[in-house]
Amino acid sequence: MPEPTATPHAATPPANRRGIWGWMLFDWAAQPFFTVVTTFIFGPYVVSRMASDPAQGQAAWGYGIAAAGFAIAILSPVLGSVADQTGPRKPWIASFAAVKIACLMVLWWAAPGSALFWVVAVYSLASVAAEFSTVFNDSMMTRLVAKDETGRVSNVAWGLGYLGGMIMLIVVVLFIAGSPDTGRTIIGTEPLFGLDPGRGEDARVTAPMAALWYLVFILPMFFFTPDAKRGMPIGPAVSAGLSELRSTLAEVRRRTGILRFLVARMIYQDGVTALVALGGTFAALMFSWSITEIGIFGIILNIVAVPGCLVAGRIDTALGSKAVVMMSLVILMVATIGLISTGPAYTLFGLLPLTTADSGGLFGTAAEKAYIVFGLLIGLAFGPVQASSRSYMARSVSAEESGRYFGIYALSGRATSFLAPFTVATVTAVSGSPRLGMATIILFLGVGLALLLRTPYPADRAG
Repeated sequence: MPEPTATPHAATPPANRRGIWGWMLFDWAAQPFFTVVTTFIFGPYVVSRMASDPAQGQAAWGYGIAAAGFAIAILSPVLGSVADQTGPRKPWIASFAAVKIACLMVLWWAAPGSALFWVVAVYSLASVAAEFSTVFNDSMMTRLVAKDETGRVSNVAWGLGYLGGMIMLIVVVLFIAGSPDTGRTIIGTEPLFGLDPGRGEDARVTAPMAALWYLVFILPMFFFTPDAKRGMPIGPAVSAGLSELRSTLAEVRRRTGILRFLVARMIYQDGVTALVALGGTFAALMFSWSITEIGIFGIILNIVAVPGCLVAGRIDTALGSKAVVMMSLVILMVATIGLISTGPAYTLFGLLPLTTADSGGLFGTAAEKAYIVFGLLIGLAFGPVQASSRSYMARSVSAEESGRYFGIYALSGRATSFLAPFTVATVTAVSGSPRLGMATIILFLGVGLALLLRTPYPADRAG
């Protein structure tokens, strides 16, 4: 059965240049949470310094990510459908931004010796709020950007996000992250604000920093980006939205291209989420990297990520979103194999022995340098795989149905998102080997890629 055609967008998007830049700055505002809190600074701090055992810490962090993913999977389609009925997205974004900011401020009190349960729980709630805000922001794109521009705009926005995350990391590494032994930063100064590295304050402060950054830089979207017109009051909207969600779930089975894409994304996004969320903690465990070293590693990855997104935007315009996603998944699989194949004295599972001599300074061993090389591949592909997935969806639906379909899009990214972190956490806990746990990520990336091969391009793709 042929796939129904979505209602076409207007020929000219209603947003002017300032409105589109306001929308793109949302990614700039949101990314430091994922960069400094989830991946490179706060997450590794929780795993390596708050838990009594590193394997237990990685397991707890993985379970927290899984719990957040389950909540997002259940509620995103419902909220997206309701938003289609109420109209404007900004009130929803503001509400969840308030929750996210409050949770991040609370994480300042996650001192060594604090109960791991409440820290992971508060972080998980912040993750849920962050994802819901993203769902509503993404659904605005169909009203702002012509379909042949979605790939470029989406990748540029993601590149801006990486740039924002990199700036935050640079500030943390140069001026805040201190050595627990000397109490000084990498440039030899006292950490800003009199922070005590011995009590983890240099890591804990990244949560309120990310909250303030988010608060400031989402304002252009609220001021300049046009929103949908007001629809139903919230009460009738809930009833109508739930009814429409049921019909949409039935309809998506007939839109075979979208269905295949969503199933493929459901699998590969699990692996991408787990790789990014747990990659920094894995490095901390394997090489005993300090916050400074993990932060510099993150900066290196972000330096690669920004031009990677810009190049991917051009490829997306020329070859389509599917091509960018497939290329990115191949790169991420190679990178994951490289990371788990590297040990203190070898890489490629021992096929390439490495000297254990430490040249001194940062990343002093050959194994650490090899790990960074494979990490660069993650930086190159992580942004495009998500930005072009977003543009694939935007090209496939109309503005009027964008809320519920981006809710289902979030569902596809989260319906089983607990599975990859849960699998990594469980294999790690049972085997006592973080390396074996991380290896399970390759399965999710590979299966998603195999399913994507049979997925058609949107009918209106460029090129």
